[in-house]
Amino acid sequence: MIPKTFFLCLWVWFSHGVICDTDEVKSVSVTEGDSVSLNTDVTEIQRNDQILWMFNINNSDTRIAEIHKQVIDMYDSTLIFGDRLQMDSQTGSLTVRNIRSKHSGLYKLQIIKASGVTYKSFSVAVYAPLSIPVINRDSSDCSSSSSSSSKRSSVSNCSLLCSAVNVRDVTLSWYKGNSLLSSISVSDLSISLSLPLEVEYQENNIYSCVINNPITNQTTHLDISKLCHTCAELIQQSQTVVISVIVIALIVVVVGGVILYHKKCKQACPEGKYYSFHQIL
Repeated sequence: MIPKTFFLCLWVWFSHGVICDTDEVKSVSVTEGDSVSLNTDVTEIQRNDQILWMFNINNSDTRIAEIHKQVIDMYDSTLIFGDRLQMDSQTGSLTVRNIRSKHSGLYKLQIIKASGVTYKSFSVAVYAPLSIPVINRDSSDCSSSSSSSSKRSSVSNCSLLCSAVNVRDVTLSWYKGNSLLSSISVSDLSISLSLPLEVEYQENNIYSCVINNPITNQTTHLDISKLCHTCAELIQQSQTVVISVIVIALIVVVVGGVILYHKKCKQACPEGKYYSFHQIL
């Protein structure tokens, strides 16, 4: 199939008598909130040069910025970009500041000079900032294992879960040292992305959970000594917490009852039958 730019070049050649040059689409990746510059590769714009930038919206090219006879025209770009667009008066390069995900897409450049016409295209992909992955232990593995067999007072395996929230176009992976163990990818926006892993609680291997997109990554290293214990230890810890809560609750009830009795007797008890708070205790 003959590209549309070929016919456009023929039209420019017949009407202007100049040579037309076409370039492949250049891919640009950037993190949301950063700035990106799309370069024209023009050293200095001459008086009669014309540089036009277009942004493709719903398969339709919309003019967003132009330099013609050294006059800059931003058209109605504020409707799409607000005040984020900036055009270099010397080179015609376009900068998008504080770029957002909605500004992903195809940017088209047309450079008309006395020597010919050049077309460039930039496919800009805007990625959301990555959150740091969180590693937690799946506490249900103890309850299930302890109820299945009375002979097993503890388990040798530790079930873990690495999670990341509000992610899109990312891959979540478990690594053992530098070796990839497992991974999961998502392209659309997801509320949460999780990946399980099972390890032996006494081993000394280095594990890490990594979330990445094409331009950056975030890593969380696993501390087995903090997250992985025997079930007996976990049960003992939970029992200690429960007992402490019960004791505190009983103390609060007893003290509250004594104080209430003290107030009522002070007001209603006959003289000589009133016991002070310290006497009751």
